[in-house]
Amino acid sequence: MVKVSVLGAAGGIGQPLSLLLKANPLVTELALFDIVNTPGVAADLSHINTPATVKGYVGNEQLEAALTGSHIIVIPAGVPRKPGMTRDDLFNINAGIVKNLATGAAKWAPKAFICVISNPVNSTVPIVAEVLKQHGVFDPKRLFGVTTLDIVRASTFVAEAKGGKAPNTIVPVLGGHSGVTIVPVLSATGHTFSQEELDALTKRIQYGGDEVVKAKDGAGSATLSMAFAGARFANSLLEASVTKKTGITECTYVKSDVVPGVEYFATVVEFGVNGVHKVHPLPTLSAHEQKLLDAAIPELKNNIAKGIEFVNKA
Repeated sequence: MVKVSVLGAAGGIGQPLSLLLKANPLVTELALFDIVNTPGVAADLSHINTPATVKGYVGNEQLEAALTGSHIIVIPAGVPRKPGMTRDDLFNINAGIVKNLATGAAKWAPKAFICVISNPVNSTVPIVAEVLKQHGVFDPKRLFGVTTLDIVRASTFVAEAKGGKAPNTIVPVLGGHSGVTIVPVLSATGHTFSQEELDALTKRIQYGGDEVVKAKDGAGSATLSMAFAGARFANSLLEASVTKKTGITECTYVKSDVVPGVEYFATVVEFGVNGVHKVHPLPTLSAHEQKLLDAAIPELKNNIAKGIEFVNKA
């Protein structure tokens, strides 16, 4: 049995994410948790003729049932960004939500893989880690910040700029998952870029979410593309941990020592049956990319400290 729990399943990311996970034949049970509307979402998805059974859970009193026996927990819960908001503006609301869900995971699914989508990821992953530590169940191989949307965007934007097919355009994205902490390694694509192209593409990859927020004109943020990216990440983890296929990699934000003094960092990670199998070292960076990394590090350190402090001050 392979149970996947989606926490925040009735939201703008949660619903399409749950749909995509329902389509994965490796999933045998899909547990949909939120504070409202999950029975309806579950009923709708349950009519799809794929193997997973689906059940909706509502409210904290049903969190235990939603989590018990889970193989993978995916957390898109939280409030979305609105025009003019940064990811850090969301911090206090989403930090509290994530802390509560992490407490549930620590109690009722301590061996599950946890995939954090809730923003700001740079801070919410340390929040989950600190909660798991308090309960004595933290395993750094099983906790991931999902930064896949940055990789998906980078592939798309580079393919648009240089030609070629986006799925075949591989762009590692390092660092974190907001603004200047996002470090796209455009030199790894095999393309040549002018400085103007580098600057424009880097900015677009770092602030791609703003395009969507603006285009939706107050009606939401990047939900569909984030759901696609989240499902891609979860499906990769499922393939490695369930089918035991080797060589599966994704860029993801995990605890590592890749960059000295930065406790959590996104880089290429190879998955295995126990989660993180190998954290790849930093690739060779161009002067442009090294400058981006230098700018990212102090911001990342601040974001990580903010998450840790949120848990430990309580």
